[in-house]
Amino acid sequence: MAFVQIDNLQKTYAGGFAALKGVSLEIGEGEILALLGPNGAGKTTLISVLCGLVSPSGGQARIGGHDIVEAYRAARRLVGLVPQEIALEPFTKVIDAVRFSRGLFGLSRDEAKIENILKRLSLWDKRHARITQLSGGMKRRVLIAKALAHEPRVLFLDEPTAGVDVELRRDMWQIVAELKADGVTIILTTHYIEEAEAIADRIGVINKGALLLVEDKAALMARMGRKELYISLRKPVATVPQALAGYGLELADDGATLVYSYDTSGEATGITALLADLAGAGLKLADLKTRQSSLEDIFVGLTRETSAEDAA
Repeated sequence: MAFVQIDNLQKTYAGGFAALKGVSLEIGEGEILALLGPNGAGKTTLISVLCGLVSPSGGQARIGGHDIVEAYRAARRLVGLVPQEIALEPFTKVIDAVRFSRGLFGLSRDEAKIENILKRLSLWDKRHARITQLSGGMKRRVLIAKALAHEPRVLFLDEPTAGVDVELRRDMWQIVAELKADGVTIILTTHYIEEAEAIADRIGVINKGALLLVEDKAALMARMGRKELYISLRKPVATVPQALAGYGLELADDGATLVYSYDTSGEATGITALLADLAGAGLKLADLKTRQSSLEDIFVGLTRETSAEDAA
């Protein structure tokens, strides 16, 4: 069952800039979704709308069955947010900052929970330190602690590893794994496929305010694990010979190049058999080159498809 339901969500700012263009998405309870996209893609805007920081221009969204506009307080109670920016009261003590966040949601004081959160984030020894005395990495740990203080059922992590140390990154992923085991839904935004690969169940790609795809992580990584072999021929061909039809070859460069796609994670690439069959078909090779597909290729391909659809 979807815990976060997004239906045709839109956000257009004054001046006509469309930051979100009809985003629809369902995220299950206990699922980890990673949203990938370049700067300005709409990742932070989507999170800001879902967390009630920005008002949507159209569409609907529900968190735990509560409409984010009509039942704002009930929806927001379920949400924890770790923002990109480090915005903390500089002279507040660490433990007081976390206590305050819990109190904001009307929860009773629970020192055992606060202690547990601070210890999990290696902040217990710093609990009486003032924010201004902390390093940048420690301040980000405080942001995470504040987001967890009221025991949210949905946790938004907006570019959580931007400028953090390796230790914090490891601690964060461990905490994410524990929260997932407790049924917490997690939405992570990032520029980096490596982060998504580490913990996500599904990966979404967003660009220019539009959600271009949402796929199971394994399926997307399989796409990214593909390579292309470019076979330059000494003499161009008008069509792919029938004897090579089983390889799914594509013609490029006006018939001077054959393009063969293969999966690097497979048991066999099929290249050896292909080269033998090329010789058998009477084709002579001038050069061979390989190219690894990337997330950028997926962005470019999807963007081209979207542009073509818009033009039509």
